[in-house]
Amino acid sequence: MSGNSERAPVAVGVLIACGVVCAALAMGLRQSFGLFLAPMTTAHAWSASGFAFAIALQVLINGFTQPVWGQVADRYGARKVIMAGALLQLAGITGMALSDGLGLFTFFAGVVMGFAVSAAGMPVIMASLTRLLPEAQRGRATGLGTAGSSFGQFLVVPLVQLGISGFGWHAALLMVAAASLLMIPLALPLNDRPTAPAAGAAAQQTAGEALRLALRTPTFWYLCCGFFVCGLHVSFMAIHMPGFVASCHLPAVVGAGAISLIGLFNIAGSLGAGELSSRWKRRELLVAIFALRGVVMTIFFFSEKTTATVLVFAAAMGILWLSTVPPTVALCARNFGTRWLATIFGLVFLSHQIGGFAGAWLGGVVFDRTGSYDLMWVICILASAFAAVVHIPVRDGPPKPVPVAA
Repeated sequence: MSGNSERAPVAVGVLIACGVVCAALAMGLRQSFGLFLAPMTTAHAWSASGFAFAIALQVLINGFTQPVWGQVADRYGARKVIMAGALLQLAGITGMALSDGLGLFTFFAGVVMGFAVSAAGMPVIMASLTRLLPEAQRGRATGLGTAGSSFGQFLVVPLVQLGISGFGWHAALLMVAAASLLMIPLALPLNDRPTAPAAGAAAQQTAGEALRLALRTPTFWYLCCGFFVCGLHVSFMAIHMPGFVASCHLPAVVGAGAISLIGLFNIAGSLGAGELSSRWKRRELLVAIFALRGVVMTIFFFSEKTTATVLVFAAAMGILWLSTVPPTVALCARNFGTRWLATIFGLVFLSHQIGGFAGAWLGGVVFDRTGSYDLMWVICILASAFAAVVHIPVRDGPPKPVPVAA
């Protein structure tokens, strides 16, 4: 299945199922942290901004450590990295539950969890599936993995809320920590550890050569720019949609419903993008996704803000939410090969997290300065146009041969 005769084959269905469930569990557990803001800040007399800073620090460290964990996964296999991430997540969440001071909480929630979610996160899992599966099945697998992440958010977050309501935040947080261990058996089939290099120039490529090739290839930077815009959109809407709904004098339940609909419809969008990544040019698919985002946001910007328009907008954006992931992973594999895919995609993912930090922070700055989110919507619309255009020159072909010294 992976082209390696020395590795016992694993059924494709089992491999994909374990990768999808692992991604769902990783995303669902980490997306539940916002539920603990109110009870923990009340119990410890912490500020909401202090709690939020710890989670924002986690996002940044996640982005900056992703290429590092990708390098480790490329050298030693994703299975070991995901298992290490699960153990780090167990330690980080347990530390969060036992922290009495905000400084200690920030260390566990921001630093330890930042490392943990990079190791046991979607980029490492997607790179492993891409490396283990034939090219014809990679788009579908990454689409399922991305959809699984959204399904994890859709399913796990309400269960955590039930735990908080039934047992209290402290017990619920410890249960979330224990659930992290479920990722260890799920990672067992993801045995993509490289063995002896095959004959040929491409097999001789080192990590340094792969990085230098990516950094001097325009396509790599085009993909980084597109993923930055994706992160800008996702973080702005995920964090500020409830506030935007409140500023439109709509009930708070509409904002929560919008976030839920985005996650639900993203399942269909990710699956569709995964299938199309195996049938269409990935470059044209990314151009279309970002162009459609711009169109949907423009229509919403000029529409009357009612419950119906907000929910319809959320459903439409959900279809386009993380549909950028399967074609972006596929383009990384096509342009730079699969040997160092977790490293290369980790760098592209870093740009997504930087964009996410910018979207979350800039949305708050714009609202504080102007009392409205209008300028931020305009920035997002213009960013969509930029991302659509920047993908036009992306190279969508097989990787070029890597020259090797005689």
